[in-house]
Amino acid sequence: MQPFIYQTHPQRIVFRSGALAALGDEVDLLGARKVLVLCTPGQRGLAERAAAVLGARCAGIFDGAVMHVPVEQARLARSTAAALGADAVVAIGGGSTIGLGKAIALESELPIVAVPTTYAGSEMTPIYGMTEGGLKRTGRNARVLPRTVIYDPELSLGLPVPVSVTSGINAIAHAAEGLYAADRSPVSEWMCRDGIAALGRALPVIARGSGPEVLAARGDALYGAWLCGAVLGSVGVGLHHKLCHTLGGTYNLPHAEVHTIVLPHALAYNAPAAPQAIATVAAALGREDISGAQAVFDLAASLGAPVALRDIGMREEDLDHACELALRDQYPNPRPLDAHGIRQLLDDAFHGRRPG
Repeated sequence: MQPFIYQTHPQRIVFRSGALAALGDEVDLLGARKVLVLCTPGQRGLAERAAAVLGARCAGIFDGAVMHVPVEQARLARSTAAALGADAVVAIGGGSTIGLGKAIALESELPIVAVPTTYAGSEMTPIYGMTEGGLKRTGRNARVLPRTVIYDPELSLGLPVPVSVTSGINAIAHAAEGLYAADRSPVSEWMCRDGIAALGRALPVIARGSGPEVLAARGDALYGAWLCGAVLGSVGVGLHHKLCHTLGGTYNLPHAEVHTIVLPHALAYNAPAAPQAIATVAAALGREDISGAQAVFDLAASLGAPVALRDIGMREEDLDHACELALRDQYPNPRPLDAHGIRQLLDDAFHGRRPG
């Protein structure tokens, strides 16, 4: 028997096509009367759909969510919620929007209803992050966990294929690291396997871009994102997430693309210390003939995702500094953090080399 501790989180999950229509009822269940709807500038139309469902319950729309949650934007959103007298927020969109909702909840304790349209998984975690002075700082606090999550596969039909692919591999990263987390449990391990498998099935169908099977694949991808996000919310993270927060926050690189590029190399780095976990990743992706690191790399490459940091704006001259930042504040990881090894990892990720 494997000894373990598994901490559950109180959340209500609504999962079905057309579930956005239930938004008003879900807000009512929370006892909220004035709701601020959050979105990015590009998803204003989606926020207006949510506002229309809310009707008189909607206090306004804040469309200023941006990547990595700059602290200045978080303060502006909090002051807007206070000025409008909001007693809840609806965050509709991806990780940037849900992260902004968490920044509001961290200080105000307003309940969040999350309506994810990507596969980032932030809606399932008590993890928050904000960027200030070029550094992204993260933490855990139960008050930022969305009270209700509405998963509606129809809302992700318009998500561009490239974004869908990198967002899905971002979700796979949560589960892949969960397989070797020091505080994993049989419950989280099951969620890891099923979540990775669901995304591995769904992403190639989504990448083909048309046909009646796409809606079902979008549902599978959201299901996988839900499980992978739940893993991230229940276990600690290691080298992969540390590197991605460092690269994304410090160099303002796109979040999902960084996860997609770094994941195979982080898995390869940890493989000697966690061989069973890496083999489980490969099996979940249906590629038991190769390593889990290679399976993730090949999946990304086959779907047209970026595989090199240099292709998303990273500069080679910044790799030494990135390595130094990654070695700060030691954290649990199966393989001890080694400056030479991490510098090689970053070089491989920069050039987009397939793990050996």
